[in-house]
Amino acid sequence: MSGLLYMNIQEEDPGTDDVHALLLEHLADMRIHSPLESIHALDIAALRMPAITFWTVRDEGVLQGCGALKQLDTELAEIKSMRTAPEHQRKGVANLLMHHILSVAAERELKYLLLETGTPDAYKPARLLYASHGFVECPPFADYKLDPYSVFMRRAMQV
Repeated sequence: MSGLLYMNIQEEDPGTDDVHALLLEHLADMRIHSPLESIHALDIAALRMPAITFWTVRDEGVLQGCGALKQLDTELAEIKSMRTAPEHQRKGVANLLMHHILSVAAERELKYLLLETGTPDAYKPARLLYASHGFVECPPFADYKLDPYSVFMRRAMQV
């Protein structure tokens, strides 16, 4: 029997075959909705950098989704590569992963979590998920620039 109670979140290499395939699907989907210069997804090499923690969500070994946290400094981190496999959408995968990321952020005593996502309608479910977890729009951060295809969000952490 599968379901939310059986999902397992674990750190995993983003180059694992099924994870890599999901990340490639993520990039391909973004190319449909945004111009190349507005796509800010990280490749496998970048997701393996020491400043990044990468997780997968699996149910009985089957990949459900993934996400990462990029440490920007001692107080800030950015959520990256959040993706639910299409066949597992609306099962609570992203919500479960978001709770996990928020817990890790609290353990690390971060002051803010930041993210960038798209403005096209295809990204509306992501924007709603982030808003439901307390994220609000903010100006661009780090190396990002204003872009009509991007929305920037942050969440203050209670430390």
